[in-house]
Amino acid sequence: MTILIAIDDTDTKESRGTGRLARTIADSLRHFGSVAGVTRHQLFVHPSIPYTSHNSCAVIHLQTANGVAVPEIVDFVSGKILDDFIEGSDPGLAVAPTSGIGDLVVKFGQDAKKCVLSRGDAVTLAERIGIALVGLGGSCDGVIGALAGLGLASSGNDGRYVMKGRLRELSREARVEDLLLAGVDEVHTMAGERVKFGTVRMRKFPKPSLRNHRAVLFVEERDGSFDEVVRD
Repeated sequence: MTILIAIDDTDTKESRGTGRLARTIADSLRHFGSVAGVTRHQLFVHPSIPYTSHNSCAVIHLQTANGVAVPEIVDFVSGKILDDFIEGSDPGLAVAPTSGIGDLVVKFGQDAKKCVLSRGDAVTLAERIGIALVGLGGSCDGVIGALAGLGLASSGNDGRYVMKGRLRELSREARVEDLLLAGVDEVHTMAGERVKFGTVRMRKFPKPSLRNHRAVLFVEERDGSFDEVVRD
C-alpha cells in the first residue's frame, strides 16, 4: 500500500525550506515502511497567495504494509513538524493512501496550480472524502497546498523528485546507466525518445519528473552528450 504524506507552508524566507523538512521526515519514517521518494509540486503563484520563494509543496511517497494506520502516521509527522516549527510559518499536513484520494482531490490539485483556493475549500473537501488534513500553526493555510499535493502526486503526472534512491549522491555529471541504477526509471529526450546510454550533465543532482507514476529524467542532446531538462 502506498501512503502519501503532503506538507506545505512549513518555512519562511529566512528558514530551511519545506523540501528539506520533507526529506528529513522521510528519513525518520523507516519503521513505518520504505520511502519510495519525495516529490515537489509547483502551485499557483499569485499576489494574493503568501509564499516564501516558489509556492511549492512536498509529498513523501511511503510504501507500507496494510496494517499501518493513517492516524499513527499523522500523529508522528505532526510531531516532527511541530518540533521544527518556524515562527511565521503556516504549516499544513495531509495524509492518505493513494486508494482513498480520488478524482476530486486530483482536480483540487490541478486547480491549485492555476487559481486561488481557500482554506475552507480544502477543509470542506477533505471532510467530505475523509482525508486526514491538519493545520499545525499560524493561519494553517498550508492545508491548501498539502491537500493539493496529495492530488497532484496521486495523479502520477505532476512534479519532480527531490529525493529518490541514491539520486542525491550524484552531482553535475553521470552516465545514463548510473542514473538508472540510482533511482531514475527512464531517461527521455524532449521528443519522447528513450535514452539508454550516454552522459548527462546536471546543474546539481538529477531531478526526474513524475510521469505515468515513474521517475523520468528529461534531457536534450548537445555536443555529443545530454543536458538535463528540469520539468515540473
